[in-house]
Amino acid sequence: MLALRGVSKRFGAVQALTDVHLEISPGEVVALVGDNGAGKSTLVKTIAGVHAIDEGHIEWKGRPVQIHRPHDAQDLGIATVYQDLALCDNLDVVANLFLGSEVRTASVLDEVAMEQRAMELLQTLSIRIPSVRIPVASLSGGQRQVVAIARALIGDPQVVILDEPTAALGVEQTAQVLDLVERLRERGLGVILISHNMADVQAVADRVAVLRLGRNNGVFSVRDTSHEEIIAAITGATDNAVTRRQARTTEAAK
Repeated sequence: MLALRGVSKRFGAVQALTDVHLEISPGEVVALVGDNGAGKSTLVKTIAGVHAIDEGHIEWKGRPVQIHRPHDAQDLGIATVYQDLALCDNLDVVANLFLGSEVRTASVLDEVAMEQRAMELLQTLSIRIPSVRIPVASLSGGQRQVVAIARALIGDPQVVILDEPTAALGVEQTAQVLDLVERLRERGLGVILISHNMADVQAVADRVAVLRLGRNNGVFSVRDTSHEEIIAAITGATDNAVTRRQARTTEAAK
């Protein structure tokens, strides 16, 4: 559905991305991982239209496309949920879901239609919140995260990018968000999941794409790859605390 072919991006003298390739298929969760400064945020912003690429090209359903601004990505069917969520605490759930995409009838906001659509969407995604009319400020961290994801789905996108969706969440809230990621896959959406949490990655991702110093450093099947192999690709070293702990565990079991 979405493919990056040899994408490079510079900021002055800094080469942020170099010849990066990435593919996302319908109904697939691809985790994008890497150390701080690996280029994950820059890559996401090139897909989302925040930064224009310098070299290479982006393909959408097999044809090259130009993404110069966020509206270009949205028009194609790409939605991005950033880590800061960008929710308005003083507005209720319905107002947040339709912010900038309000339903109008004869130039008047159709509150009934928006509330009905909001309840249908949240029910479809099995999102549990007390009411669609309570201010977002009164929701928990996990509830705020799923509301932000639901807002991204208002425009019926086909690819959703989630930037650290479980960061700073508790165990139960994290499980709620990961359940939602699985439901997005079941609906046939392509999902790019950025995360530092390997447990979350291995719980929901189908493939893991590793970036290191702005370059591809491997694409792994979660089913066939160990946690240690992914850590080694992220760090660029086969000897680290994780691999040493695994070696000790293996030796003790003999």
